[in-house]
Amino acid sequence: MALTEIAKTVLKGLCDSLKGTITIFYLDKHIKDSRTQHNSPSRNLNLAHLRISSRQSLVTSKVEEPKILWRTFQCCLLNGGVFWLSLIMFEYLLLPTLQHMLLYLEFNNSSNIWEITKLCLNWTFGMIWVLPLFILSKVINSLWFQDIADSAYRFSRGRPTQTFSVSKLVADNLFSIMIQTFFLVQCMLVSKIPHSLISLVLFHVHMSLLYSLYSFEYKWYNMGWELHKRLTYIENNWSYFLGFGLPLSVFTAIPSSYLISGCVFSMLFPLFIISANEAEPVTNVFDFKLQLFTPVILISNGLFNRTIGPRPQL
Repeated sequence: MALTEIAKTVLKGLCDSLKGTITIFYLDKHIKDSRTQHNSPSRNLNLAHLRISSRQSLVTSKVEEPKILWRTFQCCLLNGGVFWLSLIMFEYLLLPTLQHMLLYLEFNNSSNIWEITKLCLNWTFGMIWVLPLFILSKVINSLWFQDIADSAYRFSRGRPTQTFSVSKLVADNLFSIMIQTFFLVQCMLVSKIPHSLISLVLFHVHMSLLYSLYSFEYKWYNMGWELHKRLTYIENNWSYFLGFGLPLSVFTAIPSSYLISGCVFSMLFPLFIISANEAEPVTNVFDFKLQLFTPVILISNGLFNRTIGPRPQL
């Protein structure tokens, strides 16, 4: 019975995670229609109030025009059309062309020359193009992801209810980054387990929960949930979030290159943000709590208390 319930909950999370691929195509239209209806002249009885309201509506529409689909397209264009395409062209076009040119010119020891040339080109390309673009894309992606999440949240739930102070906000973000970093290390460690099937299953369980945290964090943060509540909620209802994060975990694990995997993540992640915003997780299915975040919480608490100062224990 328990296995059946787990399977149903995992499947529900899986289905909910894919809803963003459909929702994204009509969400902007719904946002625009709701604003048009809200600013309808029939709602204003006073003529002067009508003029002021219409002017404010015009300014608001220019500043906050629905742009979720456009932001998602920009993520795909930057990460797929620029970053990923440049890696493919370098690896499969530029390097083979130069190698054939060296063979055609019939240099002595052309194989040795090519190895040195390839090494230099890889280092140059990485330092001049890949590293700066990787950092730039991370910054731009984070801004676009936040923009997508805020627009979707305002439409479905209204204004954010979070009331963090500045100090609490900084502490929450720092601790969240620390938790996620150590959890990634934990993911890498379980992937090194000698038994290939066990390591693969544990790796995807970890990454699925982490990607679910990434996806729902925007929504929960706007709802005023602190980090300890977000992590406890995932551990208590792990089967749903396992299913929710599983597609993203599988898709990002297919490429052998870390950079290409990052491109795939950045192209798909906006869809999961939207799916998380629309989802209603299945909760309290059973009492078994999967405490995968507990080890990194203990480590992070210790480091945080020593370097920055004491904080409430999670």
